[in-house]
Amino acid sequence: MVRGDGKYLYDSENRAYLDFFGGILTVSVGHCNEKVNKRIHEQVDTLQHVSTLYPTIPMVELAEKLAALTPGRLQKSFFTNSGTEADETAVLLAQVYTGRREVIAFRHAYHGRSQLAMSLTAHAPWRSGPTAIPGIKHAHNAYCYRCPFGMTYPNCDLRCAKDVEELIQTTTSGQIAAVIAEPIQGVGGFITPPPGYFQELHRITKEYGGLFISDEVQTGWGRTGKYMFGIQHWGVEPDVMTSAKGMANGTPIGWTITTPEVAEAFTGLTISTFGGNPVSMSAAMGTLEVIEEESLIDNAEKVGTQLMGGLEELKQTYSMVGDVRGKGLMIGVEFVHENKRPAPDLTLAFMEATKKRGLLLGKGGLYGNVIRVVPGLNITSADAAEALKIMQESLTEISAGVSLA
Repeated sequence: MVRGDGKYLYDSENRAYLDFFGGILTVSVGHCNEKVNKRIHEQVDTLQHVSTLYPTIPMVELAEKLAALTPGRLQKSFFTNSGTEADETAVLLAQVYTGRREVIAFRHAYHGRSQLAMSLTAHAPWRSGPTAIPGIKHAHNAYCYRCPFGMTYPNCDLRCAKDVEELIQTTTSGQIAAVIAEPIQGVGGFITPPPGYFQELHRITKEYGGLFISDEVQTGWGRTGKYMFGIQHWGVEPDVMTSAKGMANGTPIGWTITTPEVAEAFTGLTISTFGGNPVSMSAAMGTLEVIEEESLIDNAEKVGTQLMGGLEELKQTYSMVGDVRGKGLMIGVEFVHENKRPAPDLTLAFMEATKKRGLLLGKGGLYGNVIRVVPGLNITSADAAEALKIMQESLTEISAGVSLA
């Protein structure tokens, strides 16, 4: 790829691709967005770097903006360079504040590439080594399509959430520092919990004295439609929230926000050389301005509903499409063979077929069999229709020679 312009990427032969992956959910408002780039250009010519040793106007402006946007009592921000660092900061905050060490994460989760983040991650293909950090326990997730308990919502009575309590009682000291969860699991394949799940999980977290950390690296900034942050769909107020990726439209950034009392418990020295970089802060402010001024959260809800409806129709026609799930413009399509057997072969064939027709999509899931549909928040209904047409053509192409045995 050599150039990006709005919804399109261009390769070295100047071929255009409709980008429905956005650099892994990072290009929120289109490639080289003029309003965001104007902010970046102005900042580069004014002040480029001082580290977190000194506050700057862009850092303070962004922190104030985020305190106003976030749910509940989240007020105090710390800026870093990536989602990995943001999650590291969140776990450390919880351990310092509670005086405890044990953390509950979830199977199929992804939290980054440091040693701690890989230990939190419950997705073997994304672990380069063993789970070296002690005190991390992995609960079952709310994977309704492949329920680990063989049950069906709502008759399951949220067994997956309630099982977290037994996990705490039997595999920890009973004194946890935190529960960390993605509102919709990203790398895990856009696994989307049912109604009531996070309310029950939050109740259990509080009962055992832990902080609830919402990892919004992929679900934040209007991506899921209706709300600015994914966790708001479940009406839960986290004690700590993290994000990165889409908050600065491609400029490196990481962010951890928490309540005043949790922030004030951290009294030791800490620094992030590039955290709070004025250019990244300005890019984030520009991105938020575009999201708000152009009503992109509403657009994500509207166009996401269109995409979800079109994909559901394809599911009825093509048996290889086992499940369609997600919220807003964060949609997963799980490919299967007979009896829900994961079909990574069909997934790859589908991606190649769509790429050939000028549509770029992502891939995820433990088995590598989930297509991730995540276009920029400012795509139009016409863009969605074009993508659906390409996907239908691609399914037709690969379905003829598929054996479901």
